[in-house]
Amino acid sequence: MLVGVCDFPGSYAFPPAGYGGIERWLWAVAVGARAAGADVHLLGPGWLTDLENDWVRRPVRLEDITTGSLAEREFRNTGYDLLVVGHEYPSLPAWTRTWNELDCDVATFQHSPVFQHTGGAFDGNRSRLYCYSPEMIERYADHQPILELAVHLGLNEEEPSAVAGRDLVWLGRIDEEKAPHLAVRAAQILGRRIRIVGPVFDEAYMRRHDRLFASDHVEWVGELGGPAKTAAIRDASAFVYTYARTYVEAGAAVFGESLRAGTPMAALAWRAGTCAEAALCKQTGAIIVANPEEDDETAAHRLARAIEQAVDLNHEQVQEIGQHRFDPARHFQAMAGRSC
Repeated sequence: MLVGVCDFPGSYAFPPAGYGGIERWLWAVAVGARAAGADVHLLGPGWLTDLENDWVRRPVRLEDITTGSLAEREFRNTGYDLLVVGHEYPSLPAWTRTWNELDCDVATFQHSPVFQHTGGAFDGNRSRLYCYSPEMIERYADHQPILELAVHLGLNEEEPSAVAGRDLVWLGRIDEEKAPHLAVRAAQILGRRIRIVGPVFDEAYMRRHDRLFASDHVEWVGELGGPAKTAAIRDASAFVYTYARTYVEAGAAVFGESLRAGTPMAALAWRAGTCAEAALCKQTGAIIVANPEEDDETAAHRLARAIEQAVDLNHEQVQEIGQHRFDPARHFQAMAGRSC
């Protein structure tokens, strides 16, 4: 089976070493495809050039190929069975024009809760859209979505064996949508230290919560990548997951990252059917579903109770479950669908 994994214009490398969403998912699919026995081509100029030592890298994007060109004939003659691409592309006429000439399947994962696809972009067979949670399935019901947990990988982020860990960790982009202030307050309620890992996206949000964020129990780590990022998760007693009341999480990478590292999760949700509910079970984490009408203080107390439950879970069991549930090869086989 021959698989093409397509990059897209963006500010992060393919694969990214630290923060990144769809970029990390595309790399996980490439790694998983190879582990499952498929041949893989990395398509587009965004893939790191040093990958050429171990991968087939074709630095051309399908949307840039002109009809009837030598490049189009070369791509058609390559004989791809499956293209894996960011969610916008099956609705991009320039991309789909070339794809239609290749006579292969396409699969993508919905990483945005708001992007609107064109009618007929997915038929559930030759063109397939995958979604993480029941909430996302409902939002994209018109496009015949398929339920599947996303797997994300960064460069050099292989997980060592689980350890019991200490303190708490929160990881992600730091802004109002991700609401890390709730994790910080929950840790404060419990008298526990918490490490905040990730890039600051919203300075105004930081200023609104500056007194809480400046508390002695908070350690600001900044953005990490590679082994340092994996270690920050693995060495924690629990990963604290939060988001804002109105935010819809399309497919957070942190669930797979934390569970594969053996770190149980304490998750705050505001409704049923979210990514937290899809990813976690009683052996891997604790979920609190808060009332959106409640204030932050009440929600933080609820989250604190979830943390108390999560830190008592067995890290080795969490890792065993996580590495099965978020296995790249298994994930690729789901993405391949009928193409296998």
